[in-house]
Amino acid sequence: MSAVARGQLDGLRAIVTGGASGIGAAIAELLAASGASVAIIDRDVPAECGDAAADIAAYRADVSDRASVEAAVAAIEARWGGIDIVVNNAAIGAQGDVAANDDEEWARVLSINVTGVARVTAAALPALRRSPAAAVCNVASIAAGAGLPQRALYSASKGAVAALTRAMAADHIREGIRVNAVSPGTADTPWVRRLLESAADPVRERAALEARQPHGRLVSADEVAGAVLYLVSPLSASTTGVVLDVDGGVSGLRLRPVDPK
Repeated sequence: MSAVARGQLDGLRAIVTGGASGIGAAIAELLAASGASVAIIDRDVPAECGDAAADIAAYRADVSDRASVEAAVAAIEARWGGIDIVVNNAAIGAQGDVAANDDEEWARVLSINVTGVARVTAAALPALRRSPAAAVCNVASIAAGAGLPQRALYSASKGAVAALTRAMAADHIREGIRVNAVSPGTADTPWVRRLLESAADPVRERAALEARQPHGRLVSADEVAGAVLYLVSPLSASTTGVVLDVDGGVSGLRLRPVDPK
């Protein structure tokens, strides 16, 4: 990591939801390495987190429960005296077409993936309004803009996150709060690995997922974290209302098929 990257978040205080594993953990680690004091909010937090002297603290909370969120955010603000960055990463997956999930599951996924973004950001808004470098970054998905098979509910939730990001950016730009999102392609995360393990032919399924992305592989969690760092850094003070693709080119490139010769 360059010296610029190491120090660009010095003195800033960040929240990362869903930060105990996968993309969220990679984001939390990179923000901390860049100088921020980081608190993760997750339903399941690792035992090694939460040390009062640690750069990455952990708070157990459920983004689908407003009281839980508000208590965690208040505790984080009290600990560090403010909040400058919020990364809304917590989400769950869903499979199937529009008939595959009942109303209860639709409500559960939307409450976590979409309303959870609103709950956490709303709880942090008073502190963000006092910050000289306030930034919110939401985690959307390629599913927000591409019609992926058997992902109806998940796609609906991530499309809502992309739309919500732009609306939040418009609402809060004049308060000095920037709001952006990253839109990862298929990433090498625990959830994707579980899907592959449940496939009839995991090797063939992984090859198909990799081939779908023009750069020929899954996106790494570290690559998504790097995009988040760019969006929340004060060095990007003129970037707001952006949904940044981190997808190996799948959203914008249309390559010719590989010549078999």
